[in-house]
Amino acid sequence: MMSRRALELATAILTGSFGVAVVVSSLDNGIGWSSEGVDPGTFPFLTGVVIVFGSLYNLVRGALPAMTIASVPVAITRTELRRLAALFVPAAIFVAAIPLAGMYLAAAGYVFAVLAVPKHQSLLRALAVAATTSLALYVVFERMFQVTLPHGAIAAALGF
Repeated sequence: MMSRRALELATAILTGSFGVAVVVSSLDNGIGWSSEGVDPGTFPFLTGVVIVFGSLYNLVRGALPAMTIASVPVAITRTELRRLAALFVPAAIFVAAIPLAGMYLAAAGYVFAVLAVPKHQSLLRALAVAATTSLALYVVFERMFQVTLPHGAIAAALGF
């Protein structure tokens, strides 16, 4: 079980880290004005600053004692945490698989896992939906929009 306070503090730290990453990466692109106008890193920098300040506010609010919603003893039970993990773990594996397998194979694997593993669909139907999803991604992005999605190391080794 996780307390509401721990959940709020963890979320504030996570979003704050994201905000800091946005700020740091935008500094590489330049912030402020140049002879062409606004530098490309200015708006991401401002967005990152807003995220950091919002995260600091949530961190302080979550750390304050009683009289806040953070004093609720249990925010998430084991069952709810298991359901959350059932959504997050396949998504994390999907993102991690993209550099190796490419977007199309990773998407097919993700859709198949989400449909077949919890027994929501039959294996044949899950396989058909996964293949259709990959095909649709290919047609829409590669052919219609002419935007190349990551093909991955496997496709590069096969010459694609």
